Amino acid sequence: MYPNVQAYDRGVMFNPDGRLFQVEYAKEAVRKGATSIGLTTKDSVIFVAHKNIGSEPLAVSSTIQKVFRVDSRIGATYSGMVADGLHIIDASRSQAQNHKLVYDDVKSIESLAKNISAYMMQATQFGGMRPYAVSLLLGGIDDAPRLYEIEPGASFLGYKADAIGSGKKVATEMLLKDYKDDMDLQDAIGLGLKIIKKISETPITEDNLDIGYIQDGKDFLILSPEKLRSYL
Repeated sequence: MYPNVQAYDRGVMFNPDGRLFQVEYAKEAVRKGATSIGLTTKDSVIFVAHKNIGSEPLAVSSTIQKVFRVDSRIGATYSGMVADGLHIIDASRSQAQNHKLVYDDVKSIESLAKNISAYMMQATQFGGMRPYAVSLLLGGIDDAPRLYEIEPGASFLGYKADAIGSGKKVATEMLLKDYKDDMDLQDAIGLGLKIIKKISETPITEDNLDIGYIQDGKDFLILSPEKLRSYL
């Protein structure tokens, strides 16, 4: 038994077992967030995200957003604490815009993922801060379709397809079973919807769903409620 175990809860420091409790707590907050899915195809990247508004029946659904355009060639979605997610999305946009102002070019997806990872890592190193309780899926097209997950501990990893949030376990099992390298855009959207419908405890409508994608040669697009209805 280690002395003063609670001290490791109060700050971002390793306990004698090599654990960062605050980072683990942040990951638990992500596991309670609404599910988001990212998929790549040979020429596109797709995000399908569930908006958890079931506990707020009078909420205006258009004021809740889970899929975002970061730059013309980059999109993102998150799971976890809403405020943290929106802040990291804004940080991603700032990084992308600053790069474009300086270099007159769109930042590479991997470079942006590295920068956001480094930004989030600061909250795991200094006293008086807490880790961001959010996992981010960041994707787009530069020389090829790219998809990265950045988690609360600030590590990032590239994926062909990935899921974050409360339905990650079930979603990952379905992706392992049904995801194919040769899927096209419509197949990927269909698979993402199938997974969200499987996970959700309430019917999926255009009010509690966000879908966004980018295809090679086109800008990132977020589907309107009317377009979402055509998929449902």
